[in-house]
Amino acid sequence: MEFGRILTAMVTPMQADGSVDVEQAKRLAAAIIDCGSDGVVLAGTTGESPTLEFEEERELFGQLLPVCHEHGGVLIAGTGSNSTKTAVESSQRAQEIGVDGLLQVVPYYNKPSQEGMYQHFRAVAEAVDLPIILYNIPSRTGINMSAETQLRLAHDLPNIVGTKEATGDLELAVQIIAGAPDGFRVWSGDDANTLPLMSVGGYGVVSVLAHIVGAQIRAMVDAFVAGQVDEAARLHRQLLPVTKAMFLTSNPTPVKWALNHLGFAVGPTRLPLVEPPVEIQAQIMAELQQVQIDLPLPATSAR
Repeated sequence: MEFGRILTAMVTPMQADGSVDVEQAKRLAAAIIDCGSDGVVLAGTTGESPTLEFEEERELFGQLLPVCHEHGGVLIAGTGSNSTKTAVESSQRAQEIGVDGLLQVVPYYNKPSQEGMYQHFRAVAEAVDLPIILYNIPSRTGINMSAETQLRLAHDLPNIVGTKEATGDLELAVQIIAGAPDGFRVWSGDDANTLPLMSVGGYGVVSVLAHIVGAQIRAMVDAFVAGQVDEAARLHRQLLPVTKAMFLTSNPTPVKWALNHLGFAVGPTRLPLVEPPVEIQAQIMAELQQVQIDLPLPATSAR
């Protein structure tokens, strides 16, 4: 299954009391896809997966799946864990719901060996029929999955169809791209690296920035694919300051603050995440004023 070049790692809207706001999540998913994304990733890092309960995740998957499909997008479920048993069970339940694919993060905190990572992902892939995107983000997990391990998984397990590379290491990405089987995709896990990664054969991006400027990211990616490299580079440079602003402190606090400030209410983050400090809010605000905001603001979003 083709997931598309632009997937948005979606925030999880919350009520003021910290409960999940499913209705606002539906509106946000629809708006993101309408602005140019090919689909959304739910319950990933940006969706505050460490503090979501399993039942909350499954409700989001079930409630948002028809919304995504109605708007022509896919739903990728973040069902990774540092417990292989949990990752398998969560993936099987997501498959029962009918999601289009899975995002599987490198096991965090327990720091497995490369062989341990291989066996972990193999167990998940063999337990489901869904296509799987690997997620390599050493800044969060504390360990890097090597190109060799990713290629071994890509060749051995046909439903492992791609990787979200958030290392910032273009050499590692090139090794994966060069050795991968036909159809294996490499998405950038960092908005700032989307165009550099595509220039060496990467496929697209799993984006945070697309919450706000999705149409412009679509234009940049489409321009590059069409061979309009100068135009793609211009858009990349234009978006870089606001991209940096979205990562001035721990994701997703800047993008949630920005969405709330713009009038698309997504509520607070859950502890231990808190709002950005005042000085970072000012920097985010300054960069937002320099770009065209693509996200349509529904009348029901203001609270």
